[in-house]
Amino acid sequence: MGGRVMNFVAIDVETANSDLASICQVGLVRFLNGRVVDKWESLLDPEDYFDGINISIHGIDEDAVVGAPKFPQISLFLSKQLIGTVVACHTPFDRAAIGALFSKYDINLPEILWLDTARVVRRTWLDLSRRGYGLLNVAEKLGIQFSHHNALEDARAAGEILVQAITESGLSLEEWIVRAKQPIRAPIGGNRSERITRDGDPEGPLSGEIAVFTGALSIPRHEAADIAAHAGCQVDESVTKRTTLLIVGDQDVRKLAGHEKSSKHRKAEEFISKGQSIRILRETDFRSLIAITD
Repeated sequence: MGGRVMNFVAIDVETANSDLASICQVGLVRFLNGRVVDKWESLLDPEDYFDGINISIHGIDEDAVVGAPKFPQISLFLSKQLIGTVVACHTPFDRAAIGALFSKYDINLPEILWLDTARVVRRTWLDLSRRGYGLLNVAEKLGIQFSHHNALEDARAAGEILVQAITESGLSLEEWIVRAKQPIRAPIGGNRSERITRDGDPEGPLSGEIAVFTGALSIPRHEAADIAAHAGCQVDESVTKRTTLLIVGDQDVRKLAGHEKSSKHRKAEEFISKGQSIRILRETDFRSLIAITD
């Protein structure tokens, strides 16, 4: 392993619906000297409804979590696993979900040293710097076999990706904590149109995401588009086969526990059912996500 220290914990979660706090499965994998030394996973009762589209992705439903612990029952254990080590996750969504879950139950979130493995990938393999740095694509490129959308398996894959990036780059884990926050390369200016579309900042933490907004937002749509573009998202007006992210106004996402969804929302779910990877987020969760990536 080139003498590089590779001791960290990788984490991944699955959610019951578009609320990031609705975690229904969590997986942890501990790496020591670049090798897996411990694994832990648990289903969680999210005390929330399960959206059919989420069930279709990870296969977890209400019946699966009957008798599973609620988050307060495992919060102390989880905190102890995450404190005092580097915690790796692929893209900032899992980090944001963990934060939302602690907040949901009014439990203090411990200070955690996070490392986004997607940012590591984008700075290690430049052919993946702008696009293609999703977990499945990177794992396939690196020859990592795993069962996607199982929290434990996704966590292991993220950890193995980090190990390979450390080896490939020659940077230590500590050096990557600094490097991951630095520009990939010199910034390239983006364009802005008159419509509610934007070209994302290529250096943004969410560069490569194709975002669409729907529903009643708490801020003007053009301001939301500016925020998303600054974070790296390309903002489109319509859901297409290129869309990767749908941000839904908070008051729209829970109408009749998922019924009466907007045409964009229904279109996104149609594409998801056909295998397209689209993440659906509440506006509140999206803004929390942006805040932790600044």
